[in-house]
Amino acid sequence: MTRSRLALAPVAAVAATLLLAGCSAGAVESGSDSGGGWSGEFEPGMPAPDMPVTDGDLGGDGASRDEGGPISAPAPGDGRQVITTGWMYFTVEAPLDAATEAARITERVGGRVDGRTEYAPRSNDAGGAELVLRIPSAQLQPVIDELKELGELEELSLSASDVTREVQDLDARIGALEASLDRLLALLVQADDIDDLITLESVVADRQGQLESLQAQRRSLADRVSLSTLTLTLGSEAVAPPTEPGSFLDGLRQGWEALVTFGSAALVLTGILLPWLAVLGMIGLIVWVSVRVARRRRGSRAPNTTGAQQPTAQQ
Repeated sequence: MTRSRLALAPVAAVAATLLLAGCSAGAVESGSDSGGGWSGEFEPGMPAPDMPVTDGDLGGDGASRDEGGPISAPAPGDGRQVITTGWMYFTVEAPLDAATEAARITERVGGRVDGRTEYAPRSNDAGGAELVLRIPSAQLQPVIDELKELGELEELSLSASDVTREVQDLDARIGALEASLDRLLALLVQADDIDDLITLESVVADRQGQLESLQAQRRSLADRVSLSTLTLTLGSEAVAPPTEPGSFLDGLRQGWEALVTFGSAALVLTGILLPWLAVLGMIGLIVWVSVRVARRRRGSRAPNTTGAQQPTAQQ
């Protein structure tokens, strides 16, 4: 009976290989089974094998497969994947009302507000606000144009980072891991030896963890590509950044304002230091009087001591 099983083992291995090749549809590797169906090709901790990635492996449109639906954002016409970030500063009459309007503009185009900080009005200004806006990349410029109507634009900065190669690399690695998992799961179904089952389950768990990590990175990149990040700062006229003087009179006015500001700060500093200076002056006066008194006492004692020693010298 044992010899019969050994004789049939090569036939079963060939049949299993043909079955796996027909189900994989595009896989370029085929394991050579032995006995219980474990090929010994994959070991725990080994990196995913390099495999060609086709449109079929990536779902037809370049997006990695995922049970939660497509995770890649629509790419621009040239296929580039670009992450855009920006920063804007506005001077407005009512910063808190302008912040509400900016949030409304962002949400109307399908974006969202990821962060919002507001500063209450004080005696010398009307408050302020800072918002972190996530805007659909295709709508970024129209939204910026609409935000410019909130007030006076002081500063604007935009930067773009091309992550096309990183996205392609992640897609290829995800496709390779998914193909590897498909083959391992097929081997796991055929395995009948307990040692093979334990080894296969360990490898499958390791590959599944790697796949989920790569898919999380891919989703994060897709979110940052599809939604641009714009940090919007809103301030009142009192806290607006200073502008460069455009004429001699403007420079003279700014110089006078700087001098007045310096004088006010100097007066405040003098008021703070004056009590300390008074206390230090009193302490210095006490020390000086004590030193003077001590010197006078030593000066008055010196003649008496000299007069007392003269008779002894005559004797």
